[in-house]
Amino acid sequence: MTEVTKNLKLYTGRSNPELAKKIARTMEVKLGKIKLTTFKNGEIYARYLESVRGCDVFIVQSIAGNVNDALMELLIMTDAAKRASARTVTAVITHYGYSRQDKKSASREPITAKLVANLLTVAGVSRTITIDLHQGQIQGFFDSPVNHLTAIPIFADHFLDKELKNMCVVSPDVGRAKAAKKLADLLGADLAIMHKSRPDHNVAEVTSVIGDVHGKTCILNDDMIDTAGSVDAAVKALKRKGALSVFICATHGLFSGPAYERLEAADVEEVVVCDTVPVPALRQSDKLKVVTVAPLLANAIMNVYLEASVSELFDPEFQL
Repeated sequence: MTEVTKNLKLYTGRSNPELAKKIARTMEVKLGKIKLTTFKNGEIYARYLESVRGCDVFIVQSIAGNVNDALMELLIMTDAAKRASARTVTAVITHYGYSRQDKKSASREPITAKLVANLLTVAGVSRTITIDLHQGQIQGFFDSPVNHLTAIPIFADHFLDKELKNMCVVSPDVGRAKAAKKLADLLGADLAIMHKSRPDHNVAEVTSVIGDVHGKTCILNDDMIDTAGSVDAAVKALKRKGALSVFICATHGLFSGPAYERLEAADVEEVVVCDTVPVPALRQSDKLKVVTVAPLLANAIMNVYLEASVSELFDPEFQL
């Protein structure tokens, strides 16, 4: 009787190929061969250029940039893999698009984060690996396993290397307070929480700061920076409260619209984001820095493939 052996295949969509290459180098594997093209009318075509029959396929894709194309491309790649008899398909979603639409805040609104989970399931995704969802409870939208990682220990390493004094981690809102507390614990820092309101999409108003930030080195932590409107309002509020200096860290640097200009003009020492979403090299500077999540994702992929525990990767202390 022929012995059945497992085989790992790692592929990337077109939204974040550089991160996929870093993951492949870390894992010491080659990226699989796949043809991805777009027809003149905008339709996406995918074809695997090698057999994936019986393989555990991992697809790296960031649902960012051209969000709808990136999502559709991931769905099509998944469908192609399943129809080619892949044993499992794991979506390694470095940024989960539509994650901000995770509940009905007003009547007649969609819950699009749930819709995306349904689409992935129907396409044939067996498991999802992702990092710093907008809200952790989005995991509950899936009926298949979700490995939800965090970049908090990566930021902790970054700021510990700077040997900053009198630090205070600041949560931009109550919803981010738990994650900010984890970062504060790793840094041995104080914690402050902002209260903000959103009168409209991409508009934020900070109404109060809970905690003492006077004379402190503040580290504002969030899951994403989109237009940087929230960041701009938060920095101004912290400075009014007497913050000595402000650093910003966010997992996903979406940087839409006037984001780069706002960050450049903001009174901050440094903005640190991860490479979960591509940041053009020309935009990176002493003020805007990018740190990689490739080793973290590589470890998660290997643990899933080897059927080892992934829970240790959820523990910030393990990642330090």
